[in-house]
Amino acid sequence: MKLYNTLTRKKEEFIPLKQDKVTIYVCGPTVYNYIHVGNARPLVVFDVLRRYLEYKGYEVEYLVNFTDIDDKLINKAKEEGGTVKDIAEKFIDEFLIDAKGLLLKEESTNHPKATEHIEEIVDFIQGLVDKGYAYSVQGDVYFDITRLDDYGKLSKKNIDDLVSGARVEVSVVKRNPMDFTLWKSAKPGEPSWESPWGAGRPGWHIECSAMAKKYLGNTIDIHAGGEDLQFPHHENEIAQSESLTGEPFANYWLHNAMINVENQKMSKSMMNFFTVREISREFDLEILRFFILSAHYRKPVNFSRELVEQAQNGLERLYNGKNNLEYLMNICEEKELNHEALEIKENILELKKKFIDSMEDDINTADAISVLFEIVKEVNTKLNPESPKELTELIYHILLELSQILGILNKKDELLDEEIAELIEKRTEARKNKDFKLADEIRDNLKEKGIILEDTKEGIKWKRVR
Repeated sequence: MKLYNTLTRKKEEFIPLKQDKVTIYVCGPTVYNYIHVGNARPLVVFDVLRRYLEYKGYEVEYLVNFTDIDDKLINKAKEEGGTVKDIAEKFIDEFLIDAKGLLLKEESTNHPKATEHIEEIVDFIQGLVDKGYAYSVQGDVYFDITRLDDYGKLSKKNIDDLVSGARVEVSVVKRNPMDFTLWKSAKPGEPSWESPWGAGRPGWHIECSAMAKKYLGNTIDIHAGGEDLQFPHHENEIAQSESLTGEPFANYWLHNAMINVENQKMSKSMMNFFTVREISREFDLEILRFFILSAHYRKPVNFSRELVEQAQNGLERLYNGKNNLEYLMNICEEKELNHEALEIKENILELKKKFIDSMEDDINTADAISVLFEIVKEVNTKLNPESPKELTELIYHILLELSQILGILNKKDELLDEEIAELIEKRTEARKNKDFKLADEIRDNLKEKGIILEDTKEGIKWKRVR
């Protein structure tokens, strides 16, 4: 398997530290609001990476942190007249709702919170101070970037370039404008914790280093997140972690490209800012997941209603193919595979290999999805009620096996009895009016959803075949 490593700017063979185990750290949200569609992209993409590695037989330790102390949280608490803790807990709960809608594997994800690891953070900072990589001034602690010869190795910029692009606070007490904060001294009315440098709270970057070290070790296999985090966040994580441990912080750095809205960068000032919750009011979030995976993760994506609707139509085509297979499995008979069936089987096995090859090539989910469409095309054009049951079952299990890697096609699309009755009544009326085209469309639609109609002397009867 090859992954594009941002650190080296090339695809590299993925070789984990341990033969049967992979550690992955994905930078999670600052929990002061609902996550937006841009936040969703890394969550979905790297959830698929985790699923694929598990499919390959690895045990995966997967961590997505919650930043629950930050200026944004403090400001939100002041606006709403609540506490930082209340704000954080509220939006962690809201995140978990959206995560379920996006079909993320939350049951096997570790979500550590910054505020629950203050002791580890303080110990980490103290270690940097003791080694001379950090210094304290008036209760604040800063990392001294001049101690490093390779600062900027991830973003591939020199120090002068980084100064102009960095989000740094103006301070007369810093030794260097680029020195970043590890510990912030307490301000009146803000949450704070005791430390050797006085009451205060952690800076943004230090929490990830401290929690990654605690749960995943000094060196992790994969560190992932949006490309906007390369600098300063990930650059600073590397600086502080490698200075403390003397070991590489992560062997592979993966970054997804951004999502634009109507060909413009998504931002609140442009009024083109969409939360996942807002999208969920109009579209099932499985559609958003499918939309995100329909492009390679390192390519920018344009978000628009039209493109999401296209994704919706594409996902429905895959579900229809799945439903057709379920129908055929229930009506096809056991028989030997003839020449035509063996040819179809060989094609399907080749498509499965093509899917795996796509995932092996830097988790190319776009090409992997195109393979699912090819499988469904085989089903729709070459299978029929006379096909061997063995063949329909084989294709069905392969389709499910591959779709599970992408985390899609899990839902049952069952009509309620009342809806079925209404459609049958509409079909009966169409037949009376000699609108046989509409009648056939309704019958075929029901068949795709696993409902078989039978015309009997007693009237129309129906049955489920799932």
